[in-house]
Amino acid sequence: MKIATLLPSATEIVRSLGLEASLVGVSHSCRLPQRLEHLPRLTSTRVPVEADSASIDAFVREHLTGHSALYDLEIETLADLEPDIVVSQALCDVCAVATDDVEQAILTLACQPRLIDLTPNTLEDVFADIERVGRLLDVAGEASRLLESLQERVRRVVERSKRIPCSERPRVVFLEWLIPPFHGGHWNPELVEMAGAVNLLGRAGRPSTTTNWERISELDPEVLFVACCGFDLDRARDDLALVAESGAWQSLRAVKNERVYFADGNAFFSSPGPGLIDALELLAYTLHPDVHARPDKPEALAVPLRVLDERAISPAGSRRRAGGV
Repeated sequence: MKIATLLPSATEIVRSLGLEASLVGVSHSCRLPQRLEHLPRLTSTRVPVEADSASIDAFVREHLTGHSALYDLEIETLADLEPDIVVSQALCDVCAVATDDVEQAILTLACQPRLIDLTPNTLEDVFADIERVGRLLDVAGEASRLLESLQERVRRVVERSKRIPCSERPRVVFLEWLIPPFHGGHWNPELVEMAGAVNLLGRAGRPSTTTNWERISELDPEVLFVACCGFDLDRARDDLALVAESGAWQSLRAVKNERVYFADGNAFFSSPGPGLIDALELLAYTLHPDVHARPDKPEALAVPLRVLDERAISPAGSRRRAGGV
């Protein structure tokens, strides 16, 4: 069986099911261990990823309004690989190649692979996708074992969170973009609640939407958690240098009390696969380190604003050099 995956969560699910050796091609945005770097990249992006966040946002909005593709599928490469299975997504045209484009491309292939579309809006949907992919790829037993492990980790977090009094559950705004600010949608609001907090913006299972700093200032969250979609910490840091100069930012209780945290959105919160449980554990420990277990991996820790780097700005507005985490 030869499997082609067109987005990072699909690749993560396939690998987690023990089918890494069956992968013949992956998306341009997949992070892979060195042993898999030889795999052909089957997609490319038209998004100017090196541009500033405001320019990227404007580019995406313009293309979506005009129904122009944001991503391209390398059809010739896909045809040469002759996959039996193509795993794509039907959730978000901003995240990967649009489903219609994939379906049309597959019709032109002599091999006529089976298309599996992932459509998760909630954590439960992610689990359902894992079960379905496992069943369709004839590894239902492995999928069952994986789900049991993931669900047990969720259960442990939820049980610990139940011990946290309502009065000690911080009011949180979760952002997945800074310029302009987008509140986290889909699975992220439920991760916040499971971690023992009150989510102030966004509803579980609903898309992320644009907000503004005035609205965030009105809500005045006790904690601001930032995990930029598709970005690592370095890109989030670049945006912070611009956002943190505003009066709305400086007025936030979370900023004044040094309860602003940054996480690698690309690695943890953006991809609806098994890694979302790492994201849940990261978030839970960040919010309640006295209740939840510390993640084993150093990269699975949120970074406080004051230590993001030397460009981080203190609540008083003066620049200072960051220390260690």
